[in-house]
Amino acid sequence: MSEILLAEPRGFCAGVDRAIEIVERALAKFGRPIYVRHEIVHNTYVVNDLKDKGAIFIEELSDVPPGATLVFSAHGVSKAVQDEARARGFQIFDATCPLVTKVHVEVAKLHREGFEFIMIGHKGHPEVEGTMGQLSEGIHLVEDIADVARVQPAQSEKLAVVTQTTLSVDDTVGILAAVKARFPNVREPKQQDICYATQNRQDAVKLMSPQVDIVIVVGSPTSSNSNRLREVAIKLGTPSHMVDNADELQAEWFEGRQRVGLTAGASAPDILVQQVIERLKAFGAIAVRRMDGLTETIKFPLPKGLKIDGEDVIDHLH
Repeated sequence: MSEILLAEPRGFCAGVDRAIEIVERALAKFGRPIYVRHEIVHNTYVVNDLKDKGAIFIEELSDVPPGATLVFSAHGVSKAVQDEARARGFQIFDATCPLVTKVHVEVAKLHREGFEFIMIGHKGHPEVEGTMGQLSEGIHLVEDIADVARVQPAQSEKLAVVTQTTLSVDDTVGILAAVKARFPNVREPKQQDICYATQNRQDAVKLMSPQVDIVIVVGSPTSSNSNRLREVAIKLGTPSHMVDNADELQAEWFEGRQRVGLTAGASAPDILVQQVIERLKAFGAIAVRRMDGLTETIKFPLPKGLKIDGEDVIDHLH
C-alpha cells in the first residue's frame, strides 16, 4: 500500500455539528445531566464522548425526571413525542436537523391541503419514525420497488412523495420512478429531500472509487448515510468496508492493494479519520493525498436559549 486518497468533503455536516453543539451548550449552561432522546447522532464515539460530559441517552420519556432538560436528536421526533415531552414539563431543545424539519413542515402543509404521502425510507430508522409520526394516518412507507406495488393509499388524486434525507440518491431514483409509474399524478419533492451533505459525500465517493483499489468508510453501523457510502463504492466495483474506528481495520484487506480511498459519514468526527490514517500508515501507507472537492459553507442557527453573546450561528469547526 503506497497512498491514501482522502475524499472531499467527508465527515461532519452542519446538522451534526449543530446537534452536538446543542448538547454541549446545554451541559455548559444547565449542568449535568442533560437528557437526550435517542443517540444525538449515529456515532459511537460522539455518543460516548457526550456521556462522559454528562449526557444521558434515553428512548422513553418516562425515564426522564420531571423538570429536566431534554434534547431531541438530529433525526427528529414524532408529534406524539413532542406532545408528551411538553406535557411532562421538560425544558426542551430540539436538535432536529433543519433539513429534516423542512420535510416535517412540508408534510404538515400538504396534509392540510388533503394530501396522503408515500415515504421512501428505512423501516425503524428514527428519522422515518419522526417524519411518519407527523401524521396519525395517511403516510405509507416504501423501502424498495417491490413495496411500491403493495402500497394502498386511500386515494391517489392527492398523493405526495417524501424521502428520508440520508438515502442514496441512486436508490431513490428507481423507487421514485416506480411510484410515478403507478401513480402518475404524484407530487414529487419540491427540492430533493436528500440532504446536501449526503449528496456531496456520495458524489465524492463516486469520483474517488475508480481511482483506488479499496474504499474505507469511517462510520457507525447505525449510520444510514455511512452505510450508503460503502454501498456506492461497491456498486462501482470497488471493494469497501465500513469501520467504527481504527481497531476494526484488518491488515488482510489491504494485501496487494496500492491505493486506499478514505471517507467518513456525516456523523463521524475527524479524530476517527486521523486514527484510521495512522493505522493505515502502520500497515505501510506512505503518502496521504486530499482530493479536490466541494468546500461546504452551510451553517445552521442554534435554538433560542443556547446562544452566547448574541451569536447567530455555530462557528464551530471540527
